[in-house]
Amino acid sequence: MSIIDDLLATLPLSPLRVGGGVREVRMGAFWAAVLLEDGRCGLASALRGDDHHHHGQDPVREAGHLHQRSARELAESARSDSLLEASVGLAAINALLDVDEDACVEMNAEQVILEQGAGKDVVVVGHFPFIPRVREAARQLWVLEKRPSEGDLPAEAAADVIPQADVVAITGTSLINHTFEELMALCRPDTFILVLGPTTPLSPILFDHGAEVISGTLVTDPETVLRYVSQGASFRQIKRSKGVRLLTLARDSQVRNS
Repeated sequence: MSIIDDLLATLPLSPLRVGGGVREVRMGAFWAAVLLEDGRCGLASALRGDDHHHHGQDPVREAGHLHQRSARELAESARSDSLLEASVGLAAINALLDVDEDACVEMNAEQVILEQGAGKDVVVVGHFPFIPRVREAARQLWVLEKRPSEGDLPAEAAADVIPQADVVAITGTSLINHTFEELMALCRPDTFILVLGPTTPLSPILFDHGAEVISGTLVTDPETVLRYVSQGASFRQIKRSKGVRLLTLARDSQVRNS
């Protein structure tokens, strides 16, 4: 089974009726958000597949009616080949997850990477703001990006550099574009693997798929977060709104307590 299948298997099966459980679906410039009737809210990156739009296909089928589907049905969209539909699906998964907050700590993923990657060979999949600081601490740092900036490598270089890495940090958006399993398969058995970013589900299921640490986001003020998403906010702006908590879940208690 894929990691998406395993995540979906942990979600509640009800309500199954159309419209049950969903209050709002928002799609901003950078983020997708799903708000449930019980007040829980999930975030995910809003990835775009421009080729769908250019060929006259609707990137989000049933747009305008997504709130009429059940939360479980929206979560199933995580399997979609349409990146925007899969984005909504991951947001719905994050809204539905029963996060064990007592098992999490408020620790930024940057801290984990700096501690685990100091003096080691590190790969970061996705260009995050902390990259310059990791570059200073690591022996060697490779950054893989779909749209490379200066100093980054194209995503296609993954097979060349990931097997060399002692520490690999994988963006949660790999769950949206369905590259997660491919990236994990390139890691050595002894590699320390972190999955990070607001899209990342705070679910121990990721441990079953090889992650040591999971760093994600819990929405604590849905009204504020929905407003920011709708107005094109970056995650930095959403974080400053204090509508979210950055939480880290670790397989190993020594990492969790460090």
